[in-house]
Amino acid sequence: MTTTTERPRTAGSDFAELNRRINVAGLMRRRPGYYVLRLTLVALALIGGWTAFVLVGASWWTLVVAAFLAVVFAQVALVAHDLAHRQVFRTNKPSSRAGLLAGNLAIGMSYGYWMDKHTKHHANPNHDDLDPDVGPGVLVWSREQARGGGFVQRHQAWLFFPLLTLLGISLKRDSVRALRSGSVKQRGLEWTLLGAHFVGYAAALLLVLSPLQALAFFVVHQALFGVYLGMTFAPNHKGMPHPDGTEDFLRKQVLTSRNVRGGRLVDVALGGLNYQIEHHLFPAMPTPNLPKAQPIVRAYCAEIGVPYEMTGLVESYRQALRHLHEVSADLRS
Repeated sequence: MTTTTERPRTAGSDFAELNRRINVAGLMRRRPGYYVLRLTLVALALIGGWTAFVLVGASWWTLVVAAFLAVVFAQVALVAHDLAHRQVFRTNKPSSRAGLLAGNLAIGMSYGYWMDKHTKHHANPNHDDLDPDVGPGVLVWSREQARGGGFVQRHQAWLFFPLLTLLGISLKRDSVRALRSGSVKQRGLEWTLLGAHFVGYAAALLLVLSPLQALAFFVVHQALFGVYLGMTFAPNHKGMPHPDGTEDFLRKQVLTSRNVRGGRLVDVALGGLNYQIEHHLFPAMPTPNLPKAQPIVRAYCAEIGVPYEMTGLVESYRQALRHLHEVSADLRS
């Protein structure tokens, strides 16, 4: 973490100056060539995965295909994330259409539900009352939330990764709940595409595989998908400070976020979310521009005295698990 002495705040002008520097550098410009290539590769991987599923047929080698498709599903989810932030298209209509295809049809997750949830997260990251990602649930993120917790909360640091195996199923359940509640726009279209995914997925497994193989494929595929997806988001905010509501925009986004270093492989694996500080400051910035923005943002934070957290991938998980362990300490006493 960069340690500096913070200068007095200037009523929002800090972010205005950073925004000016980012725009002068041209980093908010669209990158159509990058997204054409990325979306094409992800689409080909998805098609190739299901083609391999059919060709391998009723063989236990299908579990290798399940693992491959788990990775591909997570990459599709990361593409849907960029679409939701209008990094790919400038306007809402094409972003929404592509997002519905990627989310509802391809991986079985409501695009509208996730976009609403993620928008609230971006508005108030790590806020105990306003960020749905740190609201009380199976896991708890503060000592207050931990009160009255049971076995899972008591040992949540040890159970974190095993619980991620259920994340894919949880997102599907929450998607259905959101559609049933009527809180999602384009409800009819979302139901149709989500239903098509569920029917097509079940039909593929039951028609190609034996019942036992179908069950094994489902477990491996959904479990690994959940673990991978959870691991792309876990390093970003877990274990970082929780705001009290008095922070300005720049500090609210920077102080609650953590960057992860690691090079090109980490960039691809995490879909650019390893540049979480830059992403939260500039959500519409195309993913390939985030590494270029990083030195500008880090230098500016040092200039105005705002701590900037960046660590390695393994250390980011260690910090998140340490936080989970510490907030549940009272339950173990």
